[in-house]
Amino acid sequence: MSEAQSDERGGAAPPARIGVRARPRKATVIARVMAAAVVVIFTAVGVGLHGKTDSGTGVFQTSDQVALIGLGVLAAAGILMMTRPRVEADAQGIRVRNLMGGYDLSWDLVRSIEFGRGAPWASLELQDDNVIAVMAVQAADKAYALGAVRALRSLLAAHQSAAAATAE
Repeated sequence: MSEAQSDERGGAAPPARIGVRARPRKATVIARVMAAAVVVIFTAVGVGLHGKTDSGTGVFQTSDQVALIGLGVLAAAGILMMTRPRVEADAQGIRVRNLMGGYDLSWDLVRSIEFGRGAPWASLELQDDNVIAVMAVQAADKAYALGAVRALRSLLAAHQSAAAATAE
């Protein structure tokens, strides 16, 4: 059943949200490759360590090997946090999720979308002069990032023109 059709309760389903979705591309690929490499390296070292140490006073046991592999998995999970950033926007507002935390903002709160030369990622300038990083739109992604910023700016401009028309 499409979203335009009615739901099981007989009411009309809410309209589909159409807008912008972006995630960092290069950072995601690099983070996934690095996380896999860390797990493989820690596993290889963990399996390779067994028996007595050089001085002969210590002994690597199975629990030490499992702990080393577990540390590799934890390190990989930390690296995979770099894949967390994303931004979604539609006519109602913008939702930003960065490494730690996120924001759900209406367009009324956003003054502009900045992506200056040399900036690692885009940012939102809010009406109260606060700035929020949009880590999902990274300069390393070049044309993809520019397209996402242009789409976000067009949504903001559409909202601002609609708000101006309503105010008159």
